[in-house]
Amino acid sequence: MKKMRFLAILVIAVLATMNVKAQFAVGTDIVSSYVWRGIPQGSTHGGTPNFQPSLTFTTGGLTIGSWGSGSFDGQIKEVDLYATYVFSPAFAVTLTDYNYGFAHPKGYFYYGKGTDHLFEATLAYTGPAAFPLGVSVNTMFAGSDTLSSGKAAFSTYAELSYPISANAKVFCGASVLPSSSLVYNTSGFALTNIGVKVNKSVVITDKFSLPLYGVLGANLSNKNYDGTTKATNLYFVVGVTL
Repeated sequence: MKKMRFLAILVIAVLATMNVKAQFAVGTDIVSSYVWRGIPQGSTHGGTPNFQPSLTFTTGGLTIGSWGSGSFDGQIKEVDLYATYVFSPAFAVTLTDYNYGFAHPKGYFYYGKGTDHLFEATLAYTGPAAFPLGVSVNTMFAGSDTLSSGKAAFSTYAELSYPISANAKVFCGASVLPSSSLVYNTSGFALTNIGVKVNKSVVITDKFSLPLYGVLGANLSNKNYDGTTKATNLYFVVGVTL
């Protein structure tokens, strides 16, 4: 914990003394339901609308931010912290600290044994204009991502995406390894998120348009991490960005 505090102070000091152009941004999405990588979230399985706010600070290739989700029924209260560094238009690395429940009696910033947090490393690639294939690999490396044996699951999700028009893309994502029930709940390699996303700009006035998007997807995994069978799930989410 002392090391984390020292690192946080060091980062703030460095950013405060950097003579570079910095930018703050805030926004929110409103979605018809919350589905993450093909996995419905919350006790209602993602079936209620959610506010999903974001706050970011960007300087050079570094972005530090927070993303959250709060359901209209109050069952989802998520606040995540992350840092992304963009090395080039093709490559970026992200570290994410997920916290879904605020359930631990020692509070949000408890990182010891039994923590509610999940820590993930992501490597993302975006191809050139001639072949704009998107590839991301996301691995949980610490926190509460454990199997029933108590060992770390290292739940890993990989996704390919490709634009099929100016406002639409197809995507295919999979849980690569056995994953805990807290994350992807798979017994091995499984397609958890395959579908299409379409964007549309709704013109409100001559100076304001509302970004709208729809995602139609399916989770094709049929085995839970404990070996039991589950049904294929189809989902359809509509969201607006403010």
